[in-house]
Amino acid sequence: MATKYHRISLNDIFSDCQNKLIDDSPSFFSMLSEHMDLNEFIPPEFQSAFYLSIGRTRIYPLHGFLSAFILQKIFSIPTDSLLLLFLNLCKELRDFCGFSKVPDASLMSRFKHNFESYIELMFQRMVDYTEPICQLIDSSLAQMLTFDTSGIELYVSENNPKTLNALIKKLKAFYKDKPDVDPYKMAYGLMPSQAAICPDAKQMYINGHFCYADKFAIRTNGLDIVRHISFIDDADFKVAHPDLVVEKKTDSPDEDKSVGDASSLVPVLQDFFSLHPNFHPDTFLGDSAFDSADLYGKLFHDFHFSKTLIPYNPRNESSLKKVGYNAYGYPTCPNDAALAMKYCGSTKEKGRADRVKWICPKIHYHHGWVCDCDKPFSSAKKGKTTYTYENMDLRMFPGIQRDTKEWNDTYKIRAIVERAINHFKINMCIAGRKTRNHTTTKSDIFLAGIASQLAVIVAYAINCPQYIRSLKPLIA
Repeated sequence: MATKYHRISLNDIFSDCQNKLIDDSPSFFSMLSEHMDLNEFIPPEFQSAFYLSIGRTRIYPLHGFLSAFILQKIFSIPTDSLLLLFLNLCKELRDFCGFSKVPDASLMSRFKHNFESYIELMFQRMVDYTEPICQLIDSSLAQMLTFDTSGIELYVSENNPKTLNALIKKLKAFYKDKPDVDPYKMAYGLMPSQAAICPDAKQMYINGHFCYADKFAIRTNGLDIVRHISFIDDADFKVAHPDLVVEKKTDSPDEDKSVGDASSLVPVLQDFFSLHPNFHPDTFLGDSAFDSADLYGKLFHDFHFSKTLIPYNPRNESSLKKVGYNAYGYPTCPNDAALAMKYCGSTKEKGRADRVKWICPKIHYHHGWVCDCDKPFSSAKKGKTTYTYENMDLRMFPGIQRDTKEWNDTYKIRAIVERAINHFKINMCIAGRKTRNHTTTKSDIFLAGIASQLAVIVAYAINCPQYIRSLKPLIA
């Protein structure tokens, strides 16, 4: 029997959303009103800045703007214009926000632009409030900390595929008589490192494609609750951390590459523990980008983690047989454990941990490097070369035995940080917003962070910890 398909129009989808919001919202609003007083979480500095900024009585209350934007995230309303439409249609929504009439679009946008720093402050205060709740729900998961970075694609011309395709077309025409020239590779190389109209939109590789995005770092605990958000390409962030390594994409001093994940980890952790000195997580979960001997030392000694789960980075591993170590910690020949390798001094390179160089024990110099080994392990002129690091033992033994069931079961939890990013982008509609403004993008992400903290507070208050990640099931 042939399958019958029913065409769903945009009008049907909008009508369903409208009916659901109007029919189901009163009970949801009453539950929020009963278990959540938003004014309790608004910092006094935010109150003062909002009500003193224009020198006259505000028509629209501060908690009204915040309530509207938070509900926008909870209900997955993708645009501010659609949010305003729902405010016009739903009296219960207006009453919950405390709006006697609906504000215009410019006021909504101006609120996020003018009060971004206070929205961030509110998010940080709410993280302090929800930490004891997370500990009560599951202290072992609350003691874990994950880290990842992502980016929000901004509405710039460089993100339009036509821009790259037009450049490829020109290069194909120009080099049509030179088959050895790859116009695709050249086109990617010629694309600027940042968008012309918005320097905060840096060229990045996200989800399998190149794009121009506003980069941020996010930290969650093992319960998938966001604990910290940082915009690591911000000028203020770089000024606050002068030791931060920022590599250049080209020789041009005007074109910076986005701060790398490994480079940003220590500064982000410093900010996190400075803001929340009473937090004491004991387990760090990260991907292989953090597989650096220097980072292991900082995680254990500076930030006092007792377990650090980071997989080996294949790029840091040689395909050759690994060396062993004798009782004195000297590396030994892979073919003969009784032969200690020759000490060849220490090396220092910018952006890398100090390391000690060791060369083949049967190598000597006589009018060039000569190897006396009958069966040399390496074809290199200096034979087998290896390095030792100050924190090499922490990399091999990071507080938990690698490749065990405990390691594998614990490391699976790291995927939650990627789910948190996806939840922000898709369910809270952070991605796809047609904005190129860095400040309003930051506000949107911090508002999503505030909405996630409120989900924890309300779910715990109604004794439903299964809803701490999202309150949306309560609406259904």
